[in-house]
Amino acid sequence: MLRPGRGSVRQRGRFEFKGCLLVDTTAIARLIEPAVKELGFDLVRVAMIGGSSDPTLQVMAERPDTRQLTIDDCTDISRSLSDLLDAEEAAGRDPVEGGYRLEVSSPGIDRPLVRASDFQRWAGHEAKIEMTLIVAGRRKFRGILLGAEGGKAKIRRTDAHPGEATDIELRVDDMSEAHLILTDALVTESLRRAKAASKALAAELEADETETDPVALERAAPRNR
Repeated sequence: MLRPGRGSVRQRGRFEFKGCLLVDTTAIARLIEPAVKELGFDLVRVAMIGGSSDPTLQVMAERPDTRQLTIDDCTDISRSLSDLLDAEEAAGRDPVEGGYRLEVSSPGIDRPLVRASDFQRWAGHEAKIEMTLIVAGRRKFRGILLGAEGGKAKIRRTDAHPGEATDIELRVDDMSEAHLILTDALVTESLRRAKAASKALAAELEADETETDPVALERAAPRNR
């Protein structure tokens, strides 16, 4: 049950928790992704965190250009999803049993890796991965991302012991957790993307102003001599 409440723009509402929460985050992702897309963002991950003491529906999203969110972005997404979830509750289709908080956030630089496309997009950077099944005698892996193919992430392991294979393929669907490791190279790449997106936005705004500025239009118009 999601009710409006006071708090930061990234955490709308505080609720009591009763009983056991059974949450299908995959179904919630399918429900909210169109609304997130409509606002111009990409959905990264939906997760239930906080345990029984502070059950929180965490929604991670990002801008396609910067792969991050601003505070205003979080506000817009939170309001849209709050309205959507309230409508589902009113229709008797509340996707979460009991009380919970809604938290909308950016994935951060050391972002989670959820889809095969994430492993492809961030190839060249280091990641930690934990599997639900034992693979090559272990569940946890650390290494450089080499891309993805056929639903499998390709990893060049940095944690391989002597005699173990260095390059390995891991099924994305069998992963319980995967995220990038914060490195200087990752920070530099994230800043580069943010700077490029900022320049593109500034150029777009300047073009829009020129199109609507009568003085600028007069100066740009060809003159007959």
